[in-house]
Amino acid sequence: MKRLLSSLAALLLLAPAACGDGDTGAGGDGPLRIGAILSLTGNYAPLGSEDKKAVELAVQQINTAGGLLGRQVELLVRDDKSQPEQSVLGFNELKGDVIAVIGSPFSNSALATIPQVDRAKIPYVSLTPADEQVNPVHPYVFVVPATSATYADRILQYYQAQKYTKVAVAHDSRSSYANAGTAGMRAKAAQYGITLVADEEFQTTTTEFSAVLNHVKAAGAQALTVWSTGAPAVAFAKQYATAGVGLPLMFTGSQASTLWLKPTGAAAEGVFVASSIAVVGDALPAGPQRTAIDELSTPFTTQYGYPPPQFAADGYTGVKLLAAAITTADSADPGKIRDAFEGLNLTTPNGTYQYSATDHAGLTADYISINTVKGGKFVATEWALSKLAK
Repeated sequence: MKRLLSSLAALLLLAPAACGDGDTGAGGDGPLRIGAILSLTGNYAPLGSEDKKAVELAVQQINTAGGLLGRQVELLVRDDKSQPEQSVLGFNELKGDVIAVIGSPFSNSALATIPQVDRAKIPYVSLTPADEQVNPVHPYVFVVPATSATYADRILQYYQAQKYTKVAVAHDSRSSYANAGTAGMRAKAAQYGITLVADEEFQTTTTEFSAVLNHVKAAGAQALTVWSTGAPAVAFAKQYATAGVGLPLMFTGSQASTLWLKPTGAAAEGVFVASSIAVVGDALPAGPQRTAIDELSTPFTTQYGYPPPQFAADGYTGVKLLAAAITTADSADPGKIRDAFEGLNLTTPNGTYQYSATDHAGLTADYISINTVKGGKFVATEWALSKLAK
């Protein structure tokens, strides 16, 4: 990854300035322009396509309600093609034309783009949970999904409650998200009285997992957590179902979608999936949190015929957070929007965010649910329901 970022940095020294006309919409009476870099083609298109639907829905709702600062919002979308260098190029195209950018759901793309965000000083609302974006803090970067380390913490809380003391991990070594999640489990396992007895690696292109499963079988683990994004998780779940491993299998928010459920089919039954609470919002009692979820889920389900997955909740929440920062700043100036983010406290479909000067993640493990798949749907576990009720 370091080699990739260095190459990109060298490339960008030769790159021309932004391709736009330099009108961000910050001044005058015209529309406020916001950019979105999404993975609409390539390996991570299943993530980006859901983000796009929800981002557009949120912008539509804002414009119907009168816009921001009395002006309509115009969304400019770029496809990173699931490639980090395309995300960087997309940002360079947008940066002269927008007041803020909603960033890629692909961790590697976001990490490659952040050096440009630091230079351009434009708020970047990231739809990927990689911890490197906020540790250390980058002044203009604010993360929407709970970070990988936060997911790791919640999963370990659940394992401790189940009295598991030996856990196996398998992860995509090519994914920054998966690497960070695994690192989070390594770092925090001991404080929950848990030992990682196996740590298996695979790649984004892997389709056969018998070696990984055999190693897990022999390790004496009581549960297995898989950190993966995209296609490998489907193949892994199917092969796990027939391998006779006999352990609880846990996936993370990247699988909290019908895009994983449907192709996995019957093999998904009984599998555990950690997710944003938005995915199981119908299990929550009436109140501000449930209302925030319904504002997304009702129109999304009506329009697309299925409930919003994790990625849609992230995209929708990202727009809501950005809109709140603009409103709080009472300005379209990127620096003032950034300052407003650091004092933001907002309830969204994903939970209540509390950003600060030292915390650009803003979301705690309290807003992550541990679910099981029952009848082809995500259902919050009794443990999760007891936690979410608080």
